[in-house]
Amino acid sequence: MLHRLFAALLFAALAALSGCTGMPDGVEPVEGFEVERYLGRWYEIARLDHSFERGLDGVNANYSLNDDGSVRVLNRGYDVEAGEWDEAEGVARFVQGPGTGHLKVSFFGPFYGSYVVFELDKSAYQYAFVSGFNRSYLWLLARTPTVDETLKERFVARAEALGFATEELVWVDQSRNGAP
Repeated sequence: MLHRLFAALLFAALAALSGCTGMPDGVEPVEGFEVERYLGRWYEIARLDHSFERGLDGVNANYSLNDDGSVRVLNRGYDVEAGEWDEAEGVARFVQGPGTGHLKVSFFGPFYGSYVVFELDKSAYQYAFVSGFNRSYLWLLARTPTVDETLKERFVARAEALGFATEELVWVDQSRNGAP
């Protein structure tokens, strides 16, 4: 059985080989992005499912700055079937410059996948809507393990308007991270 970290690395490598640092048509990264305010812990509230996160609850990401200006990415989730925490470490770099919410993330060498922040709470950096290079990758991230229904509805409406398959969203159980 493949370890989930290996699967994530393999996915990143395969995605990069197919040139996956673009973004879906109609999705535009936020401007005025401030990486220093984005650093820290984010909780995954919802996602479109894919093999490297399948079966994971309590998923969160921690972002910190590296000395070279890149962003250290530490993704962590609880593998329900295995009964243990799994994590993967990577690096993110800006695609269009530090003021634009479009990064490329690698968990394996020189191979990168797209990370597009297309909506962000710019006043307090409390939530972010993120896509990958196509409409198969979508996340709602928040600074807290739970969010109110109004934000969930806003996320679904925005994602649906952009052509994402919102009926396939996975709402992440964050109870291992202190959510009620």
